[in-house]
Amino acid sequence: MKQVAHIIATLTLIGVIAGGSLSLVNNWAAPKIALNQKVETERAIYLVHLDGKRYEEIKNAGFEVYKVFNETDSSVGYSLVYSGNGFQGKIKLMIGLAEDLNKTTSIEVLEQSETPGLGTKILEPPYKDQFNGLVTTPAIKLVKGVEPSTPNEVQSITGATISSRAVVTIVNEGIAKLRATENKGATK
Repeated sequence: MKQVAHIIATLTLIGVIAGGSLSLVNNWAAPKIALNQKVETERAIYLVHLDGKRYEEIKNAGFEVYKVFNETDSSVGYSLVYSGNGFQGKIKLMIGLAEDLNKTTSIEVLEQSETPGLGTKILEPPYKDQFNGLVTTPAIKLVKGVEPSTPNEVQSITGATISSRAVVTIVNEGIAKLRATENKGATK
């Protein structure tokens, strides 16, 4: 019985020390992680709007969206952070949109956990570049096995159709949500 009590006390002490250590590391790392995420978001804002010089976060939208301005302080459009499910997990995108929301400027993948060599092709220019100047009305469509024939079509990645479809779905849903918000006057 004395040996059982000693084991329990030892395990309790180890648990307290491990929990305290994890808490200290988390408290130390959390601000650094938040700062890195902010820097990465800012970098992506300017990658999807190459002519952007400053931005303002739209606070009352209910999701992460930024109004982007050029050097003459004229609005060039929106940078929208939106995410959804891919094949392996969450995909988080920065979507650049023209002022009227009828064209994308480009996209950047902020987070993904897709299959290396297949789903990760969403990160590569042949796929991502299809979103440069893509028409968003009607909604963006994914085509498989054929070249896009209309200005709102994106060709899927062979072997990674689910990841390709996920990106198109995320972009379409994000744009629809931003349009609904703009119609309510939240982005004005």
